[in-house]
Amino acid sequence: QVQLVESGGGLVQAGGSLRLSCAASRSIFSINFMRWYRQAPGKQRDFVATITSGGSTTYADSVKGRFTISRDNAKNTVYLQMNSLKPEDTAVYYCNADMGPKNYWGQGTQVTVSS
Repeated sequence: QVQLVESGGGLVQAGGSLRLSCAASRSIFSINFMRWYRQAPGKQRDFVATITSGGSTTYADSVKGRFTISRDNAKNTVYLQMNSLKPEDTAVYYCNADMGPKNYWGQGTQVTVSS
């Protein structure tokens, strides 16, 4: 079991940057997949990025080249660096720990990008 707490969201102008953090309650060293998702009002929750325990990364096409996911195992934290933000990036961003048969979610952090 793991508790996840996201932080770093806020209001930013288009073209700006934010860095989201996801702090875990236990070591993430052995967690194979850590992911970020986002959910805009009235829409389904969508995949944003994955980082594996080995450091491999995958991104949704909509954020490729603008967002970077990283993990600091010593701090039990996963990050999402978001650059060149667009109004369509506005959403609640959720951290996810994929531990095989069980998935754990944080409470989310709001990101609002103004035009």
